[in-house]
Amino acid sequence: MAAGSGTGLSKVAFIGTGGTIASLGRDALDILDYSATDRRLEAGAILGAVPELATVAAVVPVPFRAVPSPAIGFAEWRDLVLLCERVAAEHPDLSGIVIGHGTATLEETAYALSLTLTIDLPVVLVGSQRPMSALSTDAKLNLVAAIRTAAAPASRGRGVLVVLNDEIQAAREVTKSSVARLQTFRTPDFGVLGQVDGDSVHYYRRSERAHAPGTPFDIRTLSALPRVDIAYGYADADGTAVRAFRSAGARGLVSAGLAPGMTPPAEAEALEAAADAGIVVVMSTRAGSGVVPLTSRLRSRGILSADNLTPQKARILLALALTVTSEPEAVARLFATY
Repeated sequence: MAAGSGTGLSKVAFIGTGGTIASLGRDALDILDYSATDRRLEAGAILGAVPELATVAAVVPVPFRAVPSPAIGFAEWRDLVLLCERVAAEHPDLSGIVIGHGTATLEETAYALSLTLTIDLPVVLVGSQRPMSALSTDAKLNLVAAIRTAAAPASRGRGVLVVLNDEIQAAREVTKSSVARLQTFRTPDFGVLGQVDGDSVHYYRRSERAHAPGTPFDIRTLSALPRVDIAYGYADADGTAVRAFRSAGARGLVSAGLAPGMTPPAEAEALEAAADAGIVVVMSTRAGSGVVPLTSRLRSRGILSADNLTPQKARILLALALTVTSEPEAVARLFATY
């Protein structure tokens, strides 16, 4: 491991973007309505709240803006790509980077970064289900586990990682599955990559899909991503949302269809019309896991398969794909690769 600041410990950068892990509630029993206080710690203050980190790594706080995770999207993804690039250049002895993030959109930021980062250091996203101020908060131990993971040599080359509840997950595969339980982040199809037990980081498998660096997606100079919307599937869906998204200028559409990848007839007609109009349409499902089979019916309608990506992650990959190609076959290859 690279040593930091002459301490013999690995050097890890910590970027705080806000979220529950940075939040302070009214009191120690406020574990649900804490956002009402609008109090969030910056990166340095978060580290100061966990003095035990000084025995784990030489952690460098990196300023960013502290916001609720529903306010995080493309602009923040782009800025984080640039910030990680700058931090890696300024600290050539860095072992890894940890990004504190709210759990609401953590999986989306993680996947977006896994497709767009330009550095080959381990980048770990961490959040918490309970605020820093809460009785029995998970914020502190989650942060320790994330720092340990970022510093571990075995974390290199695995893409962006997500660490909560002592579990290491792949950015592409993980999803938030519960509103309030501590074990909310799950990988339904494949399970965890590894675990953090005390001071040990153990890996047991790898994600096989490609990831950054070296992808064709460069967002550093973009002002926005192409518009891609998600149409949620349900009984009696009649295509109204699809037509509205087309009117709003969508260049891509993701259908969160009925498992295993179907929609009611009127919705199917609207999606087919969108594909005929040159909009790239991708079929995911609302089920939360499983591969959407590319059936003859989908092929005949010009609709692509999202593979096993959730609708929110299929949206990210489709938007990035549209920055390099609008050819459906080329987009399909990107979905088979990433």
